[in-house]
Amino acid sequence: MAIRTILQLGDPRLRVVARPVSDPTAPRIASLIADLSDTLADSKATIGYGRGIAAPQIGIESRVIFLQLRDDSPWPMVNPEITECGHEKVVVWDCCLSFPSIFMQVERCRNIKVRYQTPQGDYRELRAGDDRNLSELLQHEIDHLDGVLAVDRMTDLKTLCTRDEFERRYKAASPYA
Repeated sequence: MAIRTILQLGDPRLRVVARPVSDPTAPRIASLIADLSDTLADSKATIGYGRGIAAPQIGIESRVIFLQLRDDSPWPMVNPEITECGHEKVVVWDCCLSFPSIFMQVERCRNIKVRYQTPQGDYRELRAGDDRNLSELLQHEIDHLDGVLAVDRMTDLKTLCTRDEFERRYKAASPYA
């Protein structure tokens, strides 16, 4: 539908808690999902990164995320919520379309369980772990729905680095390789 402007770090709208979607089948949600898809595809083509995007990143306060994993079908999720978080933690490199020139290490749960609705209104559950770094990605995108950014989860300020430094030193051993 449309490529939307992605809000950047410092914009207070990124800190707003998104509202639940009452009707996942509403035309405005279908339009929002199309905009998220187009915006993510444009970001991937422009900056080379992007596996997911959340509605608050384009200024929409709705609990909707959109994932596009390599060699997989588009994956919109309405009202996603983490219902279980495993005890084991993992430290991973993270970046964000809202601050694409900054990388940092964050701590995430290795395994999670997520409940969400499809755009048709059906409820689904999934368990996510290391496979395709899905657990980390879902936690990142669901955080956006709660006004939480990756910089809030940074393990140590010393891990903060520019994109150029990340690519030179750490990219090969990360999910971004």
